Amino acid sequence: MKSLAERISLGLNRAIEAVVALLMLALVFDVWIGVIDRYWFHWQLPWPETLARYLMIWAALLAVSSGIAHREHIGLTSFLMTLPAWFRRAVLITIDILAISLFLYVFWFGIGFAQSGATRQAMIFGVTLEPFFWAIPTSAFLAIIQLALVLIRDQGLQLEQSAEASA
Repeated sequence: MKSLAERISLGLNRAIEAVVALLMLALVFDVWIGVIDRYWFHWQLPWPETLARYLMIWAALLAVSSGIAHREHIGLTSFLMTLPAWFRRAVLITIDILAISLFLYVFWFGIGFAQSGATRQAMIFGVTLEPFFWAIPTSAFLAIIQLALVLIRDQGLQLEQSAEASA
């Protein structure tokens, strides 16, 4: 079960990292269009700044699940390492469950938020804001999946595993 969870997590993470890389490439290209427009051609394009904002939001929120997959988010490792191993493991499992609960909350209310974007217009693009607002529930859903997979994979032993890997 642990190896299956690890394989699924790695595969999902590779796909998400590829999407984030494409979004970042599009972001860089978009910003360069804005710079060239402003300082060279003077086209006065109205969309590069707005598009850059939404590309950055999608990329940053999707990258959250990648950080979860690699266990690279901020933690209180030095404090946790002072705890007995059995208690440390219980605390880490509890933290993962609490994080899943938080992302379930964000997912649930993010759906309503995204749907509310259907009634709001992005004047520059002539479309609703709904596709842009779906970044929130989408990233929360991916975070839930990754948290569940790494919880199964690590089972509260991630600090011991990272200590062994660095030794």
